[in-house]
Amino acid sequence: MKKVANPATFLFSRDFINLRAFILGITFALMWSSAFTSARIIVDSAPPLSALSIRFIISGLLAVLIGWILGQSLKLNRSQWKATLIFGICQNSIYLGLNFIAMQKVEAAIAAIIASTMPLIVAFLGWSLFRDKLTLISILGLTLGFLGVYLIINNRIENMDNLLGIALCVIGAISLAIATLFLKNATSGGNLWIIIGYQMIIGSLALIPFAILFEDTIITWSSSLIIAFFYTTLIPGLLATWIWFILVSEVGAIRGASFHFLNPFFGVLIAYIILGENITTSDYIGVIIISVGIIAVQFSRNVES
Repeated sequence: MKKVANPATFLFSRDFINLRAFILGITFALMWSSAFTSARIIVDSAPPLSALSIRFIISGLLAVLIGWILGQSLKLNRSQWKATLIFGICQNSIYLGLNFIAMQKVEAAIAAIIASTMPLIVAFLGWSLFRDKLTLISILGLTLGFLGVYLIINNRIENMDNLLGIALCVIGAISLAIATLFLKNATSGGNLWIIIGYQMIIGSLALIPFAILFEDTIITWSSSLIIAFFYTTLIPGLLATWIWFILVSEVGAIRGASFHFLNPFFGVLIAYIILGENITTSDYIGVIIISVGIIAVQFSRNVES
């Protein structure tokens, strides 16, 4: 363990926060949070699972093409295949599939807020299943993150009667946490874009049977639907996933997942700007608490190393 002789000096030193990881995390959180608003626009006009499966096919093929152009190997080793299968099913099929269904009934802001509880689930599963260590500072940061999320969600959830939609979001967050814990095993072979493409294609293939069985292919075409679909496919779908893989490979699942605590703020803010959903004083206070939590988790990373 690295000893910090002077906390005041360390606070303003390069060692306090991995600046590259911090920038990657903020960028990822902004892109990822915007997907809740664009997804809400999509599901208002198209069947959610069908739209999601088409999105994943496009994103997946583009990622494989990028990897091929960069000279990356199309072959995966056994551990990469395992992680890619788990990630493709748990994140793309279960997490995003359930969220797309849920957002037919719940606000984009609510879905973003529930998703932000994922770091707590990652920390608990990592500690209970993989013996990951949680320092006192990590626990403090995660607790602050939870309190910030609670402050934001408490003002919004009390008048909602669609418990099914909320339950689907919660199950999705658990599934995303499981995917995150296996993600680091997938990034060791130097063929990141190929892995991203494969896990998206796997997600699409898993969703197609459910889309065929349970959905009507009725689409209300509009310019907002087309823009939202291609934005979701390229930015949160492709670019944010690439950043997420890099982030987790550099700082680990628990610390990378801490940036999901920014989902409530960015999610609520973007939904307010694009969809006109309400934003309150408690949202602003909540994000300050969440930000302190993220810094605490990042601080613990450097103290441990």
